Amino acid sequence: MGTATNGSSGAVRNLTAGEVKAGDPMPAYGYDVSATTVILGALASRDWRPMHHDRDFAIHRNGTRDIFMNTPNLAAWFEKYVTDWTGPKGRLARLKFRMRDSVFPGERMEFHGKVDGVETDDTGCAFVRATIALKVGDRVCTECSARVALPSSADDNPWARKGDRWKP
Repeated sequence: MGTATNGSSGAVRNLTAGEVKAGDPMPAYGYDVSATTVILGALASRDWRPMHHDRDFAIHRNGTRDIFMNTPNLAAWFEKYVTDWTGPKGRLARLKFRMRDSVFPGERMEFHGKVDGVETDDTGCAFVRATIALKVGDRVCTECSARVALPSSADDNPWARKGDRWKP
């Protein structure tokens, strides 16, 4: 994944709504989680709760097997997954997810998504609805639904939409 480029040319890739349809898979993306991944995510979101940085506390006080990723950190990973797929003109409108299990250091997160639908609102803004699963092995740790605006054509830019023209 990590595709804001087209192949080896380095050209920026901007997905348009006309290039996707319901049922299309999104490219899979994997990432090996380290303690640093967990701790920096908690730090960036100013989450000082010790279960996200203190292994002894997480294990002996909380009864978990290790420190684990916090909610804002997971939200950022979902946003990265979606916007890496769309390219820089993709504008996240909504993100909703349900955490079912924790993600721990030493595990490999795997993101898998599919397009549920493509629609255009009354202002001409094109939106893609997608369902995404974050898995660790066979465990589904988090399920997510996303709504993201895509350019309706090569000269459209959802980021230019303001006020009444932006209805996420």
